[in-house]
Amino acid sequence: MGYFDSIYADDSLTHRAKAVYMYLEDRMDSERKCWPGIKRIAADLHLSRSTVKRALKELEQSGYLRRERRSRENGGDTSNLYLVK
Repeated sequence: MGYFDSIYADDSLTHRAKAVYMYLEDRMDSERKCWPGIKRIAADLHLSRSTVKRALKELEQSGYLRRERRSRENGGDTSNLYLVK
């Protein structure tokens, strides 16, 4: 099982949080960073955007990831950067 041991054993996490964590884990780079948009995560996992947002908040509060806001040069928002722990 490897890196999923702790996520499977954590009974305080919902199934949606575990699914989103595995999605991010699968897409991270060698520095454990990834930056998929909420819309992309929702589409790939067949979840609503609000469900993905709740899952990300849960993972962040539980210490499984850190989220950093990113902006474009013109000041507009772009996808967040996720640091998977």
